[in-house]
Amino acid sequence: MKKGMLLAAILFCGIIARAQSVLVKFTTNHGNFTVMLYDDTPKHRDMFLAEIKKGTYTNALFNRVIKEFVIQGGVLDDTTLLYEKQHPELGAPRFPAEIKPNRFHKRGALGAGRDNNPEKASFFNQIYFVVGKKYTGTQLAELEQKKGITIPADHKQAYKTIGGIPRLDGDYTVFGEITHGYDVVEKISQLRTDKNDLPLSPVTFTARVLKKK
Repeated sequence: MKKGMLLAAILFCGIIARAQSVLVKFTTNHGNFTVMLYDDTPKHRDMFLAEIKKGTYTNALFNRVIKEFVIQGGVLDDTTLLYEKQHPELGAPRFPAEIKPNRFHKRGALGAGRDNNPEKASFFNQIYFVVGKKYTGTQLAELEQKKGITIPADHKQAYKTIGGIPRLDGDYTVFGEITHGYDVVEKISQLRTDKNDLPLSPVTFTARVLKKK
Protein backbone atom coordinates (compact mmCIF):
# COMPACT_ATOMS: atom_id res chain seq x y z
CA MET A 1 0.00 0.00 0.00
CA LYS A 2 1.36 3.44 -0.92
CA LYS A 3 2.26 5.76 1.95
CA GLY A 4 -0.50 8.21 1.11
CA MET A 5 -3.13 5.49 1.05
CA LEU A 6 -1.83 4.02 4.31
CA LEU A 7 -1.94 7.43 6.02
CA ALA A 8 -5.50 8.00 4.78
CA ALA A 9 -6.56 4.59 6.10
CA ILE A 10 -5.01 5.30 9.50
CA LEU A 11 -6.71 8.69 9.73
CA PHE A 12 -10.04 7.18 8.70
CA CYS A 13 -9.76 4.50 11.37
CA GLY A 14 -8.98 7.20 13.91
CA ILE A 15 -12.16 9.08 12.99
CA ILE A 16 -14.21 5.90 13.38
CA ALA A 17 -12.63 5.16 16.76
CA ARG A 18 -13.45 8.64 18.08
CA ALA A 19 -17.03 8.32 16.84
CA GLN A 20 -17.76 5.33 19.06
CA SER A 21 -18.99 5.93 22.59
CA VAL A 22 -17.54 2.97 24.51
CA LEU A 23 -14.00 1.66 24.97
CA VAL A 24 -13.30 -1.45 27.00
CA LYS A 25 -9.95 -2.60 28.41
CA PHE A 26 -9.16 -6.31 28.54
CA THR A 27 -6.59 -7.20 31.18
CA THR A 28 -5.14 -10.68 30.67
CA ASN A 29 -2.30 -12.68 32.17
CA HIS A 30 -0.52 -12.28 28.81
CA GLY A 31 -0.92 -8.50 28.48
CA ASN A 32 -3.65 -5.93 27.88
CA PHE A 33 -5.59 -4.68 24.89
CA THR A 34 -8.34 -2.12 24.22
CA VAL A 35 -11.58 -2.65 22.32
CA MET A 36 -14.11 -0.16 20.94
CA LEU A 37 -17.75 -1.20 20.76
CA TYR A 38 -19.72 -0.17 17.70
CA ASP A 39 -22.63 2.22 18.20
CA ASP A 40 -24.47 0.82 15.17
CA THR A 41 -24.89 -2.50 16.99
CA PRO A 42 -26.36 -0.87 20.13
CA LYS A 43 -28.19 -3.90 21.48
CA HIS A 44 -25.06 -6.06 21.53
CA ARG A 45 -23.04 -3.16 22.89
CA ASP A 46 -25.43 -2.69 25.79
CA MET A 47 -25.84 -6.44 26.35
CA PHE A 48 -22.06 -6.79 26.61
CA LEU A 49 -21.83 -3.86 29.03
CA ALA A 50 -24.56 -5.44 31.16
CA GLU A 51 -22.62 -8.71 31.28
CA ILE A 52 -19.47 -6.83 32.31
CA LYS A 53 -21.43 -5.19 35.12
CA LYS A 54 -22.76 -8.59 36.22
CA GLY A 55 -19.21 -9.93 36.48
CA THR A 56 -19.45 -12.39 33.60
CA TYR A 57 -16.13 -11.16 32.25
CA THR A 58 -14.27 -10.77 35.55
CA ASN A 59 -11.52 -13.38 35.89
CA ALA A 60 -13.06 -15.18 32.93
CA LEU A 61 -11.23 -17.59 30.63
CA PHE A 62 -10.25 -17.64 27.00
CA ASN A 63 -11.27 -21.27 26.74
CA ARG A 64 -11.12 -21.92 23.01
CA VAL A 65 -7.95 -20.85 21.24
CA ILE A 66 -7.37 -21.76 17.59
CA LYS A 67 -4.37 -20.53 15.63
CA GLU A 68 -5.31 -18.48 12.55
CA PHE A 69 -8.97 -18.55 13.62
CA VAL A 70 -10.22 -17.06 16.92
CA ILE A 71 -9.68 -16.77 20.64
CA GLN A 72 -13.00 -17.29 22.43
CA GLY A 73 -14.00 -16.36 25.97
CA GLY A 74 -16.96 -16.74 28.29
CA VAL A 75 -19.19 -19.79 28.56
CA LEU A 76 -18.61 -22.66 26.14
CA ASP A 77 -21.34 -23.91 23.79
CA ASP A 78 -21.46 -27.36 25.40
CA THR A 79 -21.82 -25.89 28.90
CA THR A 80 -24.72 -23.67 27.84
CA LEU A 81 -26.50 -26.38 25.86
CA LEU A 82 -26.13 -28.93 28.67
CA TYR A 83 -27.55 -26.46 31.20
CA GLU A 84 -30.50 -25.73 28.92
CA LYS A 85 -31.12 -29.46 28.48
CA GLN A 86 -31.14 -29.94 32.23
CA HIS A 87 -33.51 -26.98 32.70
CA PRO A 88 -36.04 -27.16 29.83
CA GLU A 89 -38.34 -24.84 31.72
CA LEU A 90 -35.93 -21.99 31.00
CA GLY A 91 -36.08 -22.47 27.26
CA ALA A 92 -33.07 -21.46 25.16
CA PRO A 93 -32.59 -17.71 25.62
CA ARG A 94 -30.68 -16.06 22.78
CA PHE A 95 -29.92 -12.45 21.91
CA PRO A 96 -31.34 -11.24 18.55
CA ALA A 97 -28.71 -10.87 15.84
CA GLU A 98 -27.44 -7.45 14.72
CA ILE A 99 -25.58 -8.47 11.59
CA LYS A 100 -24.55 -5.34 9.67
CA PRO A 101 -23.04 -5.43 6.16
CA ASN A 102 -20.36 -2.89 7.14
CA ARG A 103 -19.18 -4.92 10.16
CA PHE A 104 -17.07 -7.86 9.10
CA HIS A 105 -14.60 -10.43 10.39
CA LYS A 106 -11.35 -8.61 9.80
CA ARG A 107 -8.39 -9.28 12.09
CA GLY A 108 -9.13 -7.95 15.59
CA ALA A 109 -12.93 -7.91 15.21
CA LEU A 110 -15.06 -8.70 18.27
CA GLY A 111 -17.97 -11.07 17.66
CA ALA A 112 -20.72 -12.74 19.66
CA GLY A 113 -20.71 -16.54 19.79
CA ARG A 114 -23.82 -18.61 19.12
CA ASP A 115 -25.09 -22.11 18.47
CA ASN A 116 -26.58 -23.32 15.19
CA ASN A 117 -29.94 -21.58 15.60
CA PRO A 118 -31.63 -20.45 12.37
CA GLU A 119 -32.12 -16.87 13.59
CA LYS A 120 -28.33 -16.51 14.05
CA ALA A 121 -29.06 -15.15 17.54
CA SER A 122 -26.17 -14.77 19.96
CA PHE A 123 -25.34 -16.28 23.32
CA PHE A 124 -25.48 -13.74 26.15
CA ASN A 125 -22.13 -14.76 27.60
CA GLN A 126 -19.73 -15.78 24.85
CA ILE A 127 -17.41 -13.57 22.78
CA TYR A 128 -14.57 -14.12 20.35
CA PHE A 129 -11.77 -12.10 18.78
CA VAL A 130 -10.77 -12.73 15.18
CA VAL A 131 -7.22 -13.77 14.40
CA GLY A 132 -7.69 -15.34 10.99
CA LYS A 133 -5.21 -15.18 8.15
CA LYS A 134 -4.58 -13.30 4.90
CA TYR A 135 -6.45 -14.31 1.75
CA THR A 136 -5.61 -14.00 -1.92
CA GLY A 137 -7.95 -12.55 -4.50
CA THR A 138 -8.47 -16.04 -5.90
CA GLN A 139 -9.43 -17.46 -2.52
CA LEU A 140 -11.93 -14.65 -1.93
CA ALA A 141 -13.44 -15.16 -5.39
CA GLU A 142 -13.87 -18.87 -4.65
CA LEU A 143 -15.60 -18.03 -1.36
CA GLU A 144 -17.95 -15.61 -3.14
CA GLN A 145 -18.93 -18.32 -5.59
CA LYS A 146 -19.38 -20.94 -2.86
CA LYS A 147 -21.58 -18.74 -0.65
CA GLY A 148 -23.30 -16.88 -3.48
CA ILE A 149 -22.22 -13.49 -2.13
CA THR A 150 -20.30 -10.40 -3.23
CA ILE A 151 -17.60 -9.27 -0.83
CA PRO A 152 -17.27 -5.45 -0.79
CA ALA A 153 -14.02 -4.10 -2.22
CA ASP A 154 -12.86 -2.53 1.06
CA HIS A 155 -13.49 -5.81 2.90
CA LYS A 156 -11.47 -7.67 0.28
CA GLN A 157 -8.62 -5.23 0.74
CA ALA A 158 -8.64 -5.82 4.50
CA TYR A 159 -8.69 -9.60 4.07
CA LYS A 160 -5.75 -9.39 1.67
CA THR A 161 -3.64 -7.01 3.78
CA ILE A 162 -4.38 -7.70 7.46
CA GLY A 163 -6.42 -10.89 7.25
CA GLY A 164 -9.50 -12.24 8.98
CA ILE A 165 -12.21 -14.90 8.52
CA PRO A 166 -14.44 -13.89 5.59
CA ARG A 167 -16.49 -17.11 5.65
CA LEU A 168 -18.09 -16.01 8.95
CA ASP A 169 -19.49 -12.78 7.50
CA GLY A 170 -23.26 -12.61 7.52
CA ASP A 171 -23.59 -15.44 10.03
CA TYR A 172 -22.39 -13.90 13.32
CA THR A 173 -22.83 -10.47 14.89
CA VAL A 174 -19.66 -8.35 14.89
CA PHE A 175 -20.00 -5.54 17.42
CA GLY A 176 -16.54 -4.14 18.08
CA GLU A 177 -12.83 -4.24 17.26
CA ILE A 178 -9.44 -4.02 18.92
CA THR A 179 -7.88 -0.56 18.77
CA HIS A 180 -4.67 -1.17 20.73
CA GLY A 181 -2.74 -4.28 21.77
CA TYR A 182 -3.69 -6.74 19.05
CA ASP A 183 -0.27 -8.37 19.53
CA VAL A 184 -1.57 -9.73 22.86
CA VAL A 185 -4.40 -11.56 21.09
CA GLU A 186 -1.95 -12.83 18.49
CA LYS A 187 0.31 -14.15 21.26
CA ILE A 188 -2.59 -15.91 22.97
CA SER A 189 -3.63 -17.51 19.67
CA GLN A 190 -0.21 -19.16 19.43
CA LEU A 191 -0.41 -20.91 22.82
CA ARG A 192 -0.36 -24.67 23.06
CA THR A 193 -3.76 -26.26 23.56
CA ASP A 194 -5.31 -29.67 24.19
CA LYS A 195 -7.53 -31.61 21.77
CA ASN A 196 -10.49 -29.39 22.75
CA ASP A 197 -8.60 -26.17 21.91
CA LEU A 198 -8.29 -25.31 25.62
CA PRO A 199 -4.94 -23.65 26.47
CA LEU A 200 -2.71 -25.94 28.53
CA SER A 201 -2.15 -23.05 30.93
CA PRO A 202 -5.25 -20.99 31.84
CA VAL A 203 -5.62 -17.65 30.04
CA THR A 204 -7.63 -15.31 32.25
CA PHE A 205 -9.10 -11.92 31.42
CA THR A 206 -11.13 -9.14 32.97
CA ALA A 207 -13.05 -6.58 30.91
CA ARG A 208 -13.44 -3.04 32.28
CA VAL A 209 -15.17 -0.03 30.73
CA LEU A 210 -12.74 2.83 30.01
CA LYS A 211 -14.99 5.31 28.25
CA LYS A 212 -18.74 5.65 28.08
CA LYS A 213 -20.70 8.72 27.03
